[in-house]
Amino acid sequence: MVSGHVFIATSLDGYIARTDGSIDWLMRQQVEGEDHGYDAFIADMDVILMGRQSYETVLTFDSWPYSKPVVVLSSTLRSEERPEALVDKVQISALGPRDIMRDLTEKGIRKAYIDGGRIIQSFLREGLIQTMTVTRIPVLIGKGRPLFGDLARDIDLDHLETRHFPSGLVQSTYRIRT
Repeated sequence: MVSGHVFIATSLDGYIARTDGSIDWLMRQQVEGEDHGYDAFIADMDVILMGRQSYETVLTFDSWPYSKPVVVLSSTLRSEERPEALVDKVQISALGPRDIMRDLTEKGIRKAYIDGGRIIQSFLREGLIQTMTVTRIPVLIGKGRPLFGDLARDIDLDHLETRHFPSGLVQSTYRIRT
């Protein structure tokens, strides 16, 4: 089966976006020349799975940032709604976590980058994430969209490493215990 991996940033108080989906606080923290490992991470992935809200946020960027194939998981978004420039780059799927991972496995995919709060939460609940790299940004935003939601059970993690950066970012990587 495809292995799922997370690489995401949160505010120090645990939010991935403001309640309106804005990530302006994150964009202010970009430091020229500071390598947080994203390029190496994404180079090792075969596909990106994201939810509709993350997709709609990325659509507001000046340019499409991904060279890897993207699958947007949504039960309401339709393929016809993709911008023409993204028809060959973005697939829309209404499959659930287990079914999309099975489908990707059949297509020979090995590693999937799981992106977006609700998608990460659903893949965690299904036991479909193997590693998580979470970068804490030194800002408190007070309220927003949390990275982690309610869980039916504890999810035990093994700490693999923690790095800190001159800008104040702290990045920890964990393996999900099975």
